[in-house]
Amino acid sequence: MALINLFDVSLAFGGPKLLESISLRVEPGERLCLLGRNGAGKSSLLGLLAGELTPDGGEISRAVGLETGFLPQDVPSGLSGEVYEVAAQVLDGLGRTLIELRRGRGGEHNAEQGNEQRLWEADRRLRTVLTRLGLEPRQRVETLSGGLQRRVLLARALAKSPQLLLLDEPTNHLDIQAIVWLEEFLAAYQGALVFISHDRAFARNLATRVVELDRGVLYDWNCPYDEFLRRREDALTIEQEQRARFDKKLEQEEAWLHRGLRARRTRDEGRVRRLLQMREERAKRREVLGSATLRAQQAGLSGKVVAELKEVSFAYQPEHPLIADFSTLILRGDKVGIMGPNGSGKTTLLGLILGSLQPSSGEIRLGANLEIAYFDQMREELDQGKSVRDNLVEGQDSLIIGGRQRHVVSYLKDFLFSADRVHTPVRVLSGGERNRLLLAKLFAKPANLLVLDEPTNDLDRDTLLLLENLLVEFAGTVLLVSHDREFLNNVATSSLVLEGGGRVGEYAGGYDDWLAQRAVGAPTTPAPKAAKPKKRPAPERPLKLSFNQKRELAELPGRIEALEKEQAELHRRIADPDLYAKGGKEAAQISERLEELEGELEQTYARWEELEAIPG
Repeated sequence: MALINLFDVSLAFGGPKLLESISLRVEPGERLCLLGRNGAGKSSLLGLLAGELTPDGGEISRAVGLETGFLPQDVPSGLSGEVYEVAAQVLDGLGRTLIELRRGRGGEHNAEQGNEQRLWEADRRLRTVLTRLGLEPRQRVETLSGGLQRRVLLARALAKSPQLLLLDEPTNHLDIQAIVWLEEFLAAYQGALVFISHDRAFARNLATRVVELDRGVLYDWNCPYDEFLRRREDALTIEQEQRARFDKKLEQEEAWLHRGLRARRTRDEGRVRRLLQMREERAKRREVLGSATLRAQQAGLSGKVVAELKEVSFAYQPEHPLIADFSTLILRGDKVGIMGPNGSGKTTLLGLILGSLQPSSGEIRLGANLEIAYFDQMREELDQGKSVRDNLVEGQDSLIIGGRQRHVVSYLKDFLFSADRVHTPVRVLSGGERNRLLLAKLFAKPANLLVLDEPTNDLDRDTLLLLENLLVEFAGTVLLVSHDREFLNNVATSSLVLEGGGRVGEYAGGYDDWLAQRAVGAPTTPAPKAAKPKKRPAPERPLKLSFNQKRELAELPGRIEALEKEQAELHRRIADPDLYAKGGKEAAQISERLEELEGELEQTYARWEELEAIPG
């Protein structure tokens, strides 16, 4: 039985209908990827499935008692409270009990209800999700950035394990490590999944069925992602051929109707009626949405050496170096991908290479004749109160592109901004529109060094492909920070990977090449004895978690949280110069405890992974 059914559903917000008499059926256990261009109505369709929107027409039926988890595109206003509590709210009565227990209340209520096992499992699941998404349970949600707030909403959607998960761009603002974990989590998820994503690797690895929203019509391709790409290309070719034949026939019929007086006196009235029907059909046609036109303005050649780093180190706190003794040579024409977890120092490395940050030690030499164009992941180059036009050329009607003068409206049309949208304030633009405006600013400036910090967020597949092609063909040098694995594979000729502890690894190629080289370069020394339980005979391995093991597993995230909190406090204390003014004894004790904590955390994480591997 289907979980949810849409019958002849329509929806519009003024202008052409976003959804025009569409039907959709979501079955248990399937993983459905919803694709379409920016602005096609995908988020609105997901809102209908979640019950957040009401259709203008048609009918939506849901299975009785259907539980749904929903990650919206935008963070709702008024979100507040601790991360753990906001994520736990979705668990209804169980969540309220967890929150009360966390605040030191509700123990008697819990015992009376006999919910200990359920509470342990819910708490374990929630803490696991928060840890994997890099969220601190005690942080206040209202103090977090928009990207981190979306992570909290994602954690809330995943925590409940509902029958149907609805996720709108779940990979936005996640690093590669978190994206890979999310893929594995969702691949093992037993419920149904409907997700919107322009991350091609994510869609390819997860989707069992692709549905595309195009010009108000829903096309159910009912196949995995790669097969969808092949079928879609063939379908678009056939559509263009059919429309060309139709337009040719219409042109011939119009010519017949407008012949001389004698022909009009003897015209076939049935033929005239058919012509009028053809006119009406042509008037209702919704053309394929245009594609952005991306062209980078090439400045003069830079020197052969773009940047040379020799034994460069950098740290905001001396005991926590982001980069240590790193050397590299970037040459003209290199396309360098920069990878690493969030907070590892990717943007810092860009700042060092570009000279906006000074290293703690080492030497950085920039090449000659560099013309730099910088794409800022925080979009700080955009003035939220100004219009699209004024953000590009304030008070001007034109700009110089490729040595020729172009009207600003004409130039912005290349980036899919209509004449009316040109005057819209930036604050009301969608994420995809803001990214396209940043690209418009970027490519309006002649450059021989393009620096792109997370350019792919919110861009649809077609625009991503155009940007990829532009960067591949760009004659200058590219520095690219991205968590989009396929984008890195297609663009990067080499990669710098921030691997923790100040180490920056240098590898040939993109993401997949890094994975292959890392596997080849893995240590070949025998595994320590502690890792040998994998070789025990099957009967000795637990087939199921015991009650005590379940309890231990539920307590481990709290133990890890406490150890990491102590570690962070000790790091703060040892960074205080006043500590050393009192003598070195206390500093030595703190250093000794930090070493102990490192070992305890390693053992605790190992135990967590060991217990997680045993079926519940």
